[in-house]
Amino acid sequence: MPDPAHPAHVRVAEAAAKRGVTIDVRTFDESTHTAEEAAEAIGVELGQIVKSLVFVAPVDPAGSDDEVEPVIALVRGTDRVDIGRLATVTARPRMRRASADEATLATGFSIGGIPPFGHQQRITVVMDPALDGYEEVWAAAGTPNGVFAIPPATLAMLSDALGAPCAADADPATASR
Repeated sequence: MPDPAHPAHVRVAEAAAKRGVTIDVRTFDESTHTAEEAAEAIGVELGQIVKSLVFVAPVDPAGSDDEVEPVIALVRGTDRVDIGRLATVTARPRMRRASADEATLATGFSIGGIPPFGHQQRITVVMDPALDGYEEVWAAAGTPNGVFAIPPATLAMLSDALGAPCAADADPATASR
């Protein structure tokens, strides 16, 4: 069994505790790197998995891409991010998906384990309201095999998320709610 006191898990739990919330990080022998793997390991619907996806936009929208600012989109495991919607909501027209290196540099965590809060710098977070359709959702705790359960309203508070549609229109064949 993986060590539940992994430094990344501790960092995420401490970030929640600073806001008065206790989270219980669960670790798995198998990977929870993808939403599908996480849903399978936990035994929940794919839509209950929170994907924390990192995007970047130039600090100066009219300038070069040399200096970028990160944005995190929180969507259900069944959803994709609509970059146009995310760009509109954040008023950052030249947004793109972050590279793995950019995501790690911005958050301090690797892709597949990026939590919705506890990052090494302040990051704008946008949470799609479809996550509110669940009593409890599951998010990464900083590693590809650590997760925690949380009510969506608490998740929004801890991540200082702006609640706004940022997911692409769901495919009825894969959407669960």
